Amino acid sequence: MKTISIRRPDDWHLHLRDGAVLEGVVGDTSRHFARAIIMPNLVPPVVTTSDAKAYRERIMAAVPAGDRFEPLMTLYLTEHTDADDVEEGKKSGLIHAVKLYPAGATTNSHGGVRDLTKVMPVLERMAKIGLPLCVHGEVTTPDVDIFDREAVFIETVLDPLRKRLPELKVTMEHVTTADGIDYIKSSAANLAGSITTHHLIINRNAILVGGIRPHYYCLPVAKRENHRLALRAAATSGDKRFFLGTDSAPHVDPLKECGCGCAGIYTSVNTMSCLAHVFEQDGALDKLEAFSSLNGPAWYGLAPNEEMMTLVRRDEPVVFPDKRYTGAGPITVFDPMFPLHWDVMEE
Repeated sequence: MKTISIRRPDDWHLHLRDGAVLEGVVGDTSRHFARAIIMPNLVPPVVTTSDAKAYRERIMAAVPAGDRFEPLMTLYLTEHTDADDVEEGKKSGLIHAVKLYPAGATTNSHGGVRDLTKVMPVLERMAKIGLPLCVHGEVTTPDVDIFDREAVFIETVLDPLRKRLPELKVTMEHVTTADGIDYIKSSAANLAGSITTHHLIINRNAILVGGIRPHYYCLPVAKRENHRLALRAAATSGDKRFFLGTDSAPHVDPLKECGCGCAGIYTSVNTMSCLAHVFEQDGALDKLEAFSSLNGPAWYGLAPNEEMMTLVRRDEPVVFPDKRYTGAGPITVFDPMFPLHWDVMEE
């Protein structure tokens, strides 16, 4: 039997939704993760500090008794966002980042930004006060192929923005391409990237080969194998600019298994087991703590967790539920398509 101990991890990109789904899924995160950056794309979105405060209260009310968990709140950037409210949110300690969704890029992003010039006053204020901008890095113009959206976003949106405002701290969330990895590596400062659990494991074949499998459909969509390998190399390198952001995104099965299914993969249940498998496979178990527990807090200006987590490698595969049942309906849990032997030892 093999064991490893790491600082308790954090999740730097998480969807908890609201209502019955929130109540049904938050325990899967709070069981293993000490903190998480909470995505604000609700309906209606979390636009103001007041919205974030109310949402945080709903999250904390849903956390299972005894779990030690801190939701780190974000604001949804719109062309009407108030820079003063953003600054007050940061000063209060409640707001840890602002999220840029290009309009139409993903779930509940229709209220996102269409004209970046209209949000420059907010971005300039954020640069001044040191508040990170989290970006969904895809263009949404119809003439750009869905598999090229990230690379085009870097070239036409992100790089010009960073040249115009180099003081702005930017997190490229859920990086999915070698282009994104190379761009982050080439930047001297103020740029980092989160990488999801599922993008380390699946490529686009998982969605399409042998029939359409909607529970592997996410946005940004999984890319070619060479991109997956670039993500794995970055995640397992120990490079401080890369850290875990699961982008765990629960949708009830009827919204996934339909003629126009929602994008999102629910990985909170088995992420740490999946990561230990990946890092072991790549001969990098000694780098797992950096990726999941150290690099993210350093980027967001927080101390790493003092609590420890122990993972044990069991001889027999660890059994995880296929579904998480909520008051809104069942949610399918991510299947990595191989047996998982690493298990988190409960306290």
